Amino acid sequence: MNLMNTPHAIILFAHGSRDPLWHLPIEAVKTQLAQRAPDTPVACAYLELSTPDLPTAAQRLIEAGVDSVSIVPLFLGVGKHAREDLPQLVADLRTRYPHITFHLQKAVGEDARLIALLATIAQENV
Repeated sequence: MNLMNTPHAIILFAHGSRDPLWHLPIEAVKTQLAQRAPDTPVACAYLELSTPDLPTAAQRLIEAGVDSVSIVPLFLGVGKHAREDLPQLVADLRTRYPHITFHLQKAVGEDARLIALLATIAQENV
């Protein structure tokens, strides 16, 4: 993968699971992003039980030529993983790749738009 003209990438970060069907929604988000912004590389990464992990996904993108990475935590709740584990992983990436900009976004569950959408979906069959 050579992305010489693409300095920015997105990593969708999720918990992970041994069940391959669990990955389908994460991959669906990746597919939609690729359709919306075909010049922006998008990768999935997982905390545990799945591959690739965050350091591996970041390394692949950096080796392909990106110099900026947004990490989007696909967590509904903000527990220990989003509050402690992920910031530490990002700090480790910043230390390992000081020439790369890493932007850690808020967990998607903190976004009022997603909360409103979930409420709309929950109310559909009422």
